[in-house]
Amino acid sequence: MPDVRLEGPIGVISDTHGLLRPEALAMLQGCELILHLGDVGSKDEDAALLERLAELAPLHAVRGNIDTAAWAERLPHTLDLRVNGWRLHLVHDIAHLDAAIACDAVLHGHSHKPRHEWRGERLLFNPGAAGKRRFRLPITLGKLWADARGLRGAIQHLPL
Repeated sequence: MPDVRLEGPIGVISDTHGLLRPEALAMLQGCELILHLGDVGSKDEDAALLERLAELAPLHAVRGNIDTAAWAERLPHTLDLRVNGWRLHLVHDIAHLDAAIACDAVLHGHSHKPRHEWRGERLLFNPGAAGKRRFRLPITLGKLWADARGLRGAIQHLPL
């Protein structure tokens, strides 16, 4: 697994469900890498959402449970990345996590509930949902910094 070298933040977005809000795009400006944690959308035209994100920065995405259109078949269910030496494991639903996987952070979506929680030496990070509102949950995305200072994250509320 190659080690990506970054100076700036990693944008983390999930559960867009076919809706890429202009506020999310604005908040992801300046990120050096963008990670989409699944549930991009279920329609053929939702592939354009990933294309738009990839215009901002290099993009990696995993497949979520609603990603059922033909274009989504190319998305892996899990993905392992190394950024500045930090091992990141991407999965849509944390229930599908192999607990034995060697990583420093598990980045997941699915629940629409933001999460920034350390479990021992492992960060569990869910940026929440940036697409359609579900129940009364907030509309959020996340940013990560993975560098010599450590592995740090922030949940950011979209200004709606």
